[in-house]
Amino acid sequence: MPLAESSPPPALAPLASGAGPRPIDIALLISVFVVAACGLLYELAAGALASYVLGDSVLQFSTIIGTYLFAMGVGSWLSRYFERQLPAHFLRIELLVALIGGALPATLFLANAYVPGAFRFLLYGMVLMVGTLVGLEIPLVMRILKRNTVLKDLVSQVLTFDYLGALAVSLAFPLLLVPQLGLIRTGLLFGLMNAAVALWAVWLFRGELRRLRAHAVACVLVLGALLAGFVGADHITTLAEDKFYQDRIVFSTASPYQRIVVTQGKAGHRLFLNGNLQFAERDEYRYHEALVHPAMAAHGAPKRVAVLGGGDGMAVREILKYASVESVTLVELDPAMTQAFTANPMLARLNGGALQSPNLHIVNTDAFQWLQQGQDTFDVIVVDFPDPTNFSIGKLYTNSFYALLDKRLTASGYAVVQTTSPLVARQSFWTVVTTIESVGLTARPYHAHVPSFGEWGFVLASRRPWRMPDALPEGLQFLSPQTLPLLFDFPLDMARVPAEVQRLSNQVLVHTYEREWGRAAAH
Repeated sequence: MPLAESSPPPALAPLASGAGPRPIDIALLISVFVVAACGLLYELAAGALASYVLGDSVLQFSTIIGTYLFAMGVGSWLSRYFERQLPAHFLRIELLVALIGGALPATLFLANAYVPGAFRFLLYGMVLMVGTLVGLEIPLVMRILKRNTVLKDLVSQVLTFDYLGALAVSLAFPLLLVPQLGLIRTGLLFGLMNAAVALWAVWLFRGELRRLRAHAVACVLVLGALLAGFVGADHITTLAEDKFYQDRIVFSTASPYQRIVVTQGKAGHRLFLNGNLQFAERDEYRYHEALVHPAMAAHGAPKRVAVLGGGDGMAVREILKYASVESVTLVELDPAMTQAFTANPMLARLNGGALQSPNLHIVNTDAFQWLQQGQDTFDVIVVDFPDPTNFSIGKLYTNSFYALLDKRLTASGYAVVQTTSPLVARQSFWTVVTTIESVGLTARPYHAHVPSFGEWGFVLASRRPWRMPDALPEGLQFLSPQTLPLLFDFPLDMARVPAEVQRLSNQVLVHTYEREWGRAAAH
């Protein structure tokens, strides 16, 4: 069936073979670059937000990418029904993508704070809408360009600019955009870019558009709305986070790895990473004393100590209570964490200035790689990672990781691993114990009650049997030599259950953890 654009006006008649591209075609190809960059940006933003809120980054990114690509296919199929006034359709679609895609992060942040039950529905609904609109864009551009370019050149040029745009944003998103602007401003910035493409299209096709003024006004209104959102992005973030966290936010920052928020309320200061509570000031001493002292005191006179994770410095604070300690190596992936808890006076007060100790060496790198590449051994290694909510963290709970950990312990050394709740996530807890034992280490599990978290579990790992220490440092608020043995007593509802080994090739722990905590949240 012949299409309306198959007989273009004389000004747009095909060029003779060998003729160079017109300025309007170059402008459209640049638009393809911008459109591709914006489209991928919205996809990445949706995936990042889904992993922040729903956990399991592999699952969330996979489902977001699949939904987005499906929607693009739907959009490409629908493009066949656009037969006339293609430039007008193109700029309308650009404005819709600008509004929906640009507002996607802000809308989802607000939804998570005010209507959390609607978050998943809204997430996939917006991904479907943006994907469908993006799927319409490229076919329309190709059909506009077809009026002036032979097919083989058209396809190669459009796909080249499309892929280049995707490459640019895939590098800029984690390295530049999110750390510098945050997700909300990043989304609005790219929405502005989409709207700018629409305004550019108004000028490029001013001779073909029937309602030029109306199109121009629509572009200006959309640009104004997105610009206002960009300027007020901090207010949007504050509005969402104040509702979500309840308490007053006294510190917040975004890094390539996570969003860090510290609040202050009746429980004192509380630290959240990607919305998940890490400690509350009123009872963190219970957690960190239980984490550090059973291993440190049992060793007797530890000189070289390593802390993996724990960028807030609380574990380091407890370690420095031992006069025998000559050096502490803190391995924390996110430099934003260690910088905040070193330089910010309010946060440094929480760890007693531990991160400013001359005996401390901070290494901002991945703990798995650090274990692989180093040769130094340690008397005590404290493993204080977040819970295994996704596969990137789950690798730090595998038998491969614990085998590397074993190599970095001295013959008489101890490692201690924080290991979720043996009451709420019983199977998950004993999976970690089983995995540690699978590499030949002796595992000694124990638990402590931390009001902010409930019953919480830990596992001591060593080559020699653990012995009950005779003494503990002075000034502790929770542990004493008399109460320490109670931590190793497991009642029936937390007693050992059969569990599989957590492996890199089959991270059963991530699925088990998600199921158990999901079941607890449902009740």
